[in-house]
Parts: sequence; C-alpha cells; structure tokens
Amino acid sequence: MQQIVLAIGSDHAGYEYKNALINVLNNQDGYLIKDFGTFGSTSVDYPDFAHPTAQAINKGEASLGILVCGSANGVAITANKYPCVRAAVCWNEAVTQLARQHNNANVICIPARFISLELCIELVHLFLKTSFEGGRHNNRVDKINHIKL
Repeated sequence: MQQIVLAIGSDHAGYEYKNALINVLNNQDGYLIKDFGTFGSTSVDYPDFAHPTAQAINKGEASLGILVCGSANGVAITANKYPCVRAAVCWNEAVTQLARQHNNANVICIPARFISLELCIELVHLFLKTSFEGGRHNNRVDKINHIKL
C-alpha cells in the first residue's frame, strides 16, 4: 500500500484539533503526516504555518493538506496564494464532499472555533476518502489559475 503524504498546520486556535487529527491519522495505515506547526497554544500568526503547509502541496511533497485555525478563512486565503493549491473552508459534510468532488480541493481548512472536534475528525476523513469527479468539472478547475486582467 502506497503512503499518502499529508501536510498539516495550524495556528494557536487550531492547535488542539491539529494534534487530535495527527493522533487519529497516525493510527491509520497509509498516511505519512508532515506537521508544520504550531507546536503550542501561545498566540501565533497563522501565515507562518499556512505557508509551509501550502508550499508542501505546491512542490508536490504532499498530496493533500489540512489547515486549522479559528475561522479557517485566514489559512485558506494564505494557502490559495499558491498556484497548485485549492484550499476550501469546510464546516459540514455537503461542503466538504463538494470541495473534493467538484473543485478538486487538495487542502481542507477547518474552522476550529465553529465546529466540534468530533465533526472536524469526520470532515477530514470524508475529505480524504472523497475523489474528484472530473468530467464537466475538469474545465472549471483548469480555469482557476488562468486570470485575464
């Protein structure tokens, strides 16, 4: 079985959830976790952890990513600066599935202050097992980085 490399990062608001996710995912076969911090609950700046997580995806060093902060917006905005990253804020099952199926999201961004830890774990599992549907969605995803100013 080939290991899937997952990049993970958080700020202080997502620290507890990040650690819980690492514990759950480390106990499952097939995942290699690259933890980009933070490594404590002291207040930090989310871009310091979103950038290296997104860079791992952008460089092909990780297949998928997980970012956790208070609202998930800051880490998503930061991660989406990278051309090979499609980061999606996910707070329920439907949004999570569609992010993978229709948008080929490769980074899930979790709003730790707005969902339970149990739901967070469920959404990450759903994200990891859901595949991109392709088809009519390929053309749309291909247009994401083709900006005409």
